[in-house]
Amino acid sequence: MMTNLGDLEIFTRVVASGSMSEAARELGLQTPIISKRIKRLEERLGSRLFHRTTRQISLTEAGEGFHERVLAALAGLEEAEAFLAGRSSAVTGRLRVSAPTSFGRMHIAPYLTRFFSLYPDVELQLTLTDAFQDLVAEGFDLAIRIGELPSSSLVARKLAAVRRILCATPDYVERHGTPAAIEDLEQHVCISAHNNAYWHLSGPNGPVALRPVGPLSTNSSEVVREAVLSGLGIAFRSTWDVGPDLRAGRLVQVLPDWEGSSDVGLYAVYPSRQHLPAKVRAFIDFLADLYGPQPYWDKSSL
Repeated sequence: MMTNLGDLEIFTRVVASGSMSEAARELGLQTPIISKRIKRLEERLGSRLFHRTTRQISLTEAGEGFHERVLAALAGLEEAEAFLAGRSSAVTGRLRVSAPTSFGRMHIAPYLTRFFSLYPDVELQLTLTDAFQDLVAEGFDLAIRIGELPSSSLVARKLAAVRRILCATPDYVERHGTPAAIEDLEQHVCISAHNNAYWHLSGPNGPVALRPVGPLSTNSSEVVREAVLSGLGIAFRSTWDVGPDLRAGRLVQVLPDWEGSSDVGLYAVYPSRQHLPAKVRAFIDFLADLYGPQPYWDKSSL
């Protein structure tokens, strides 16, 4: 006997919402009904899908594997229904996307009107966070990520190169002098990255990794940006973040021979190549066309 499709939909909603009570609210059902359906599904499968405590639930190892396959199966069913309805290429449905906070605000949100004019039947749920979300466990269709991506079971499409430079305000440089060599940074106020990471730079002497030293520690990338604009010190920023400030002269590049690793990029990451929904492909293609081979934020940025 096949598993009830409704039970699978309830299962994925519980995973996405993180609780049975929240899933019940979203589905317009009572929490005991959700609990009963999950229990029935586990009995049918002969395997526990969730770890349960009084405060939270989380997927078991078996539940994680089952969830990944259920999502693929449901996507396949959605495509099959669209095909039979004569709209297999239609871009429609709810699309859940995770993106970095500053990047999403600056380079996704301003273009959503254009996206919705192209795809009016898409309902976009955009979550902005600087944490790497577990796409499968959190129920996201895709994530926009910036960095050097490690090997994983996820599929990644590079949308654009990410250029990172050292910069400061003209006032800071006038007051403290312009560093002439990478070693001179030890004599300057350096504004730490929001995650307190090393600065990985490449220059005439090859790659170096520096731990910036300064009076400010913060968990916010936007605080770092505002701090460098206020003249506090030198920061290591992406041009997608400070491009307008460089063009306007509010910031200047220092040590131009030293920039961030070219291995860092902007990526669209999604769980599987197989049965990729049209809505996911449309959003990825939209961003890839928007940013292009040379992102607009790097055109005449310096």
